[in-house]
Amino acid sequence: MSRSSVTGGEGSTRVVRRALAALGVVAVAAATAVFAASAAPPANPGSGAPGNANGQLGLVGMDHVGITVPDIDEAVSWFEDVMGCVAPLTFGPFSGVQDLLDVDPLAVVQQITMVRCGRSANIELFHYTAPDQRSDPPKNSDWAGYHIAFYVTDIDAAVQYMVAHGAEKLAGPLPVTEGPAAGQTINYFKTPFGTYVELISYPKGEAYAETAPIDLWDPRDNKP
Repeated sequence: MSRSSVTGGEGSTRVVRRALAALGVVAVAAATAVFAASAAPPANPGSGAPGNANGQLGLVGMDHVGITVPDIDEAVSWFEDVMGCVAPLTFGPFSGVQDLLDVDPLAVVQQITMVRCGRSANIELFHYTAPDQRSDPPKNSDWAGYHIAFYVTDIDAAVQYMVAHGAEKLAGPLPVTEGPAAGQTINYFKTPFGTYVELISYPKGEAYAETAPIDLWDPRDNKP
């Protein structure tokens, strides 16, 4: 048997060499891709990149904030008449939600109304009846204390508007002039149903953004 019949001859040798060269190019390209991926900066929040909370949760953004109110008709009217919100969704009543919502077994959700205020997440208003229901709203300093903040373009005009519409104004407007939050101006109000509402404005931005790798969500960038 000749040597050429074993190796396939010179032509086959050239084919093998070309194949090996091609494999080398592929290997280099693969290694380059792996290095580039490892050196790439982390994905921005909300990008759904694998390996972070966004990717594992499929998180897109905040849909709503829920609050329980003593008089849901009063609360809906206040958000519509004072804040200019709309209420496109109302449902209830229903019961048997103790395991779903961690409430008393005899609690009844009499009504839920969702309101939308400007270009932001929705607010879910609850009206409950329950034998163990507390009727004293938490202060801002209490555990589980909360407030809802709305961005306004002209805070002085907005504060005057709120006062003219009977909102209970706290101290302010307060301009923040130092520290990472410099650029904000804020004013708190207390609603007739006990919820605290904040007006905030930062038309020239906030100081933290000059050095922060990622900006906070900004309602001015949101779209209807």
